[in-house]
Amino acid sequence: MKITKVTPYLFHPGTGKNLLFTRVETDKGFYGWGEGYVSQGKEHVVVSYVSGMEPYLVGRSPFNIRHTGRAMFNDYVIRRSGCDFFSAWSSIEIALWDIVGKATGQPVYNLIGGLSRERVRVYANGWYDVNFGGDDTPNGMAERALRVKGMGFTAMKWDPFGRTPWRNAVTRVQEDQAVECVRKVREAVGQDVDLLIEVHRRLSPYYAWRFADRIAEFSPFWFEEPCLADNIDLVAETKQRVKMPVVTGETKYTKEDFKGIFEKRAAEIINPDICLCGGILGTMEIAAMAEPYAVMFSPHNYNSTIFGLAATVHASVSASNFLIAEYFVNLAPACEEITINPLKLNGGFIELPTGPGLGIDVDMEKLKAHPYKEFKKEFPIKGVAQYHEEQPR
Repeated sequence: MKITKVTPYLFHPGTGKNLLFTRVETDKGFYGWGEGYVSQGKEHVVVSYVSGMEPYLVGRSPFNIRHTGRAMFNDYVIRRSGCDFFSAWSSIEIALWDIVGKATGQPVYNLIGGLSRERVRVYANGWYDVNFGGDDTPNGMAERALRVKGMGFTAMKWDPFGRTPWRNAVTRVQEDQAVECVRKVREAVGQDVDLLIEVHRRLSPYYAWRFADRIAEFSPFWFEEPCLADNIDLVAETKQRVKMPVVTGETKYTKEDFKGIFEKRAAEIINPDICLCGGILGTMEIAAMAEPYAVMFSPHNYNSTIFGLAATVHASVSASNFLIAEYFVNLAPACEEITINPLKLNGGFIELPTGPGLGIDVDMEKLKAHPYKEFKKEFPIKGVAQYHEEQPR
């Protein structure tokens, strides 16, 4: 069996961002779907990578996943790491596993080690989206959080700093509001819901310590990406001081990237994105690397609730050190509209898909009915004067 065609599709879900799906076809009639991580404004960059990689893939066996991935890294990008390349390759890699599963009549999880659990716990994200209703005040966020709990989720994540500028330091006013946001959400949902605090790499270690100390009384489940992980020493320094588990890894793509996290003891939990770090095989290898360091695996998934989530579920049910996975509630309605055999969410858990491959598909006509559409990009800082007004004190 040989690969004959590789086609990227951009899907506009009406909120959040455009989503990138890749379809790989073979000469035996089997096809597979994968997904690559994209961000607003860069979707077409990754699409160009996928299209540019097609000539290197046609004629290859879809079974030779490890070799093909290494050949693409060695020969297509000449051993240069990059977010866009790994996103494109991940979308293709996931599709290859889908093909292999269909050709063998097996769910992907049976091909990567079998089951370590029978369902996958997920936490809600994306519930702060404007289309979810409410406002961004602490009281407004608390109201939204209560609705998320009503949907059956037992864990939820958000950035309590909201749309404040991404700087190494925050003002006391910004910090006070973020602390109040955590307080209000905890009061609204009670003690039986886990709160996952996201910081988006915005703080220096000092400001991370200060903020973490102030929210410790609300028992956060974790403290995610407190500092820029490009300098992993900053994250490691923070981890030694805060009284909650530190998470990092969503901006890392390779085993080499994660090696430093483990050796520096920089995190209790890693959150690689399966649509960005080499797909299913790359994710499983990184999760396995974490085990000797007693580090848990909790995949990041700012992707669709279709192929990105399906790939995440297959890896999560197999990985021994899995903790919890990400689920974007704002993307789910549009994704479900185009999905055949959608994944089932029940009480904050994703039920196991049982069909061959990923066990999920899309209606092509419905997919094509929602092509790429540009989102209006908004920036919190409009000019120099506003920047100076918001300097930390």
